[in-house]
Amino acid sequence: MLKFLSERRKQQTVMGHRLEEPRPTLLVVWWALFYVGLPLLVLGAVIDLLIQATTGHCTGFWCGL
Repeated sequence: MLKFLSERRKQQTVMGHRLEEPRPTLLVVWWALFYVGLPLLVLGAVIDLLIQATTGHCTGFWCGL
């Protein structure tokens, strides 16, 4: 099923010139962090705040501050 991901594509040419393989850019990394990392960070903070509100013990990374 995942075989197509591991196989390299056939080299593409345009008028005899070889095209480079597409690669991730810094913009893709930024958007991935924004859409995946930020919601996970917010969810973790909300869970930490709920635990602190119910038990009275701080479990977040800000406890040492």
